[in-house]
Amino acid sequence: QCDWSSDVCSSDLAWAEGQDLPPPWRSDEGRVELENPWLALHAYEAVAPTGKAARYHVVRMKKLAVGVLPLHGDGTVTVVGQQRFPLRNFTWELPEGGVPFDEAPLEGAKRELREETGLAAAEWRQVLELELSNSVTDERAVCFVATGLAEGACEPDDTEDLRIARVPFRALVAEVIAGRVTDAITVATTLRAYHMAKEGELPDELARAMLG
Repeated sequence: QCDWSSDVCSSDLAWAEGQDLPPPWRSDEGRVELENPWLALHAYEAVAPTGKAARYHVVRMKKLAVGVLPLHGDGTVTVVGQQRFPLRNFTWELPEGGVPFDEAPLEGAKRELREETGLAAAEWRQVLELELSNSVTDERAVCFVATGLAEGACEPDDTEDLRIARVPFRALVAEVIAGRVTDAITVATTLRAYHMAKEGELPDELARAMLG
């Protein structure tokens, strides 16, 4: 089922025309096996599109993920470095975080940008909607490009010890391609911004600064 803000589902794409699509998964109503303020683990007795019975677990998130590519007029991007618990690694990422479902994604993105970098943006463009690891979780993300940036004070969470860097956009693209920047939201939004700069979807002067 497609319930994004866009009216287009994967089954509506041009190359899917005429395809005999498989039937959807079926399941009982499920039960909650674990729950906390951030997520709930649901267990289902399900039937696969092939007709095979299966027990399926889904991590259902309680917030929408948002990510922001803060793009300065000189073609640089502000990125944030932090330690991540699940993989016990330090990663460089775009400013990102979770937004309650009853809050507009843009308002949450503005807050995350301010809290993590101290930046405020005059112009915002929503550029991507993502499904993150959709075989095990219903987590979704909305991603933005922010321009017209002004500096202010950071307000990180009490569990965040952040490092902030301002890097040339081309350097960020290179690190994404090299596999040294691996956060999914950062990878996808960076490549989307690169596509925008190449395809004339950004102001000429800004695109030249990004790609120069």
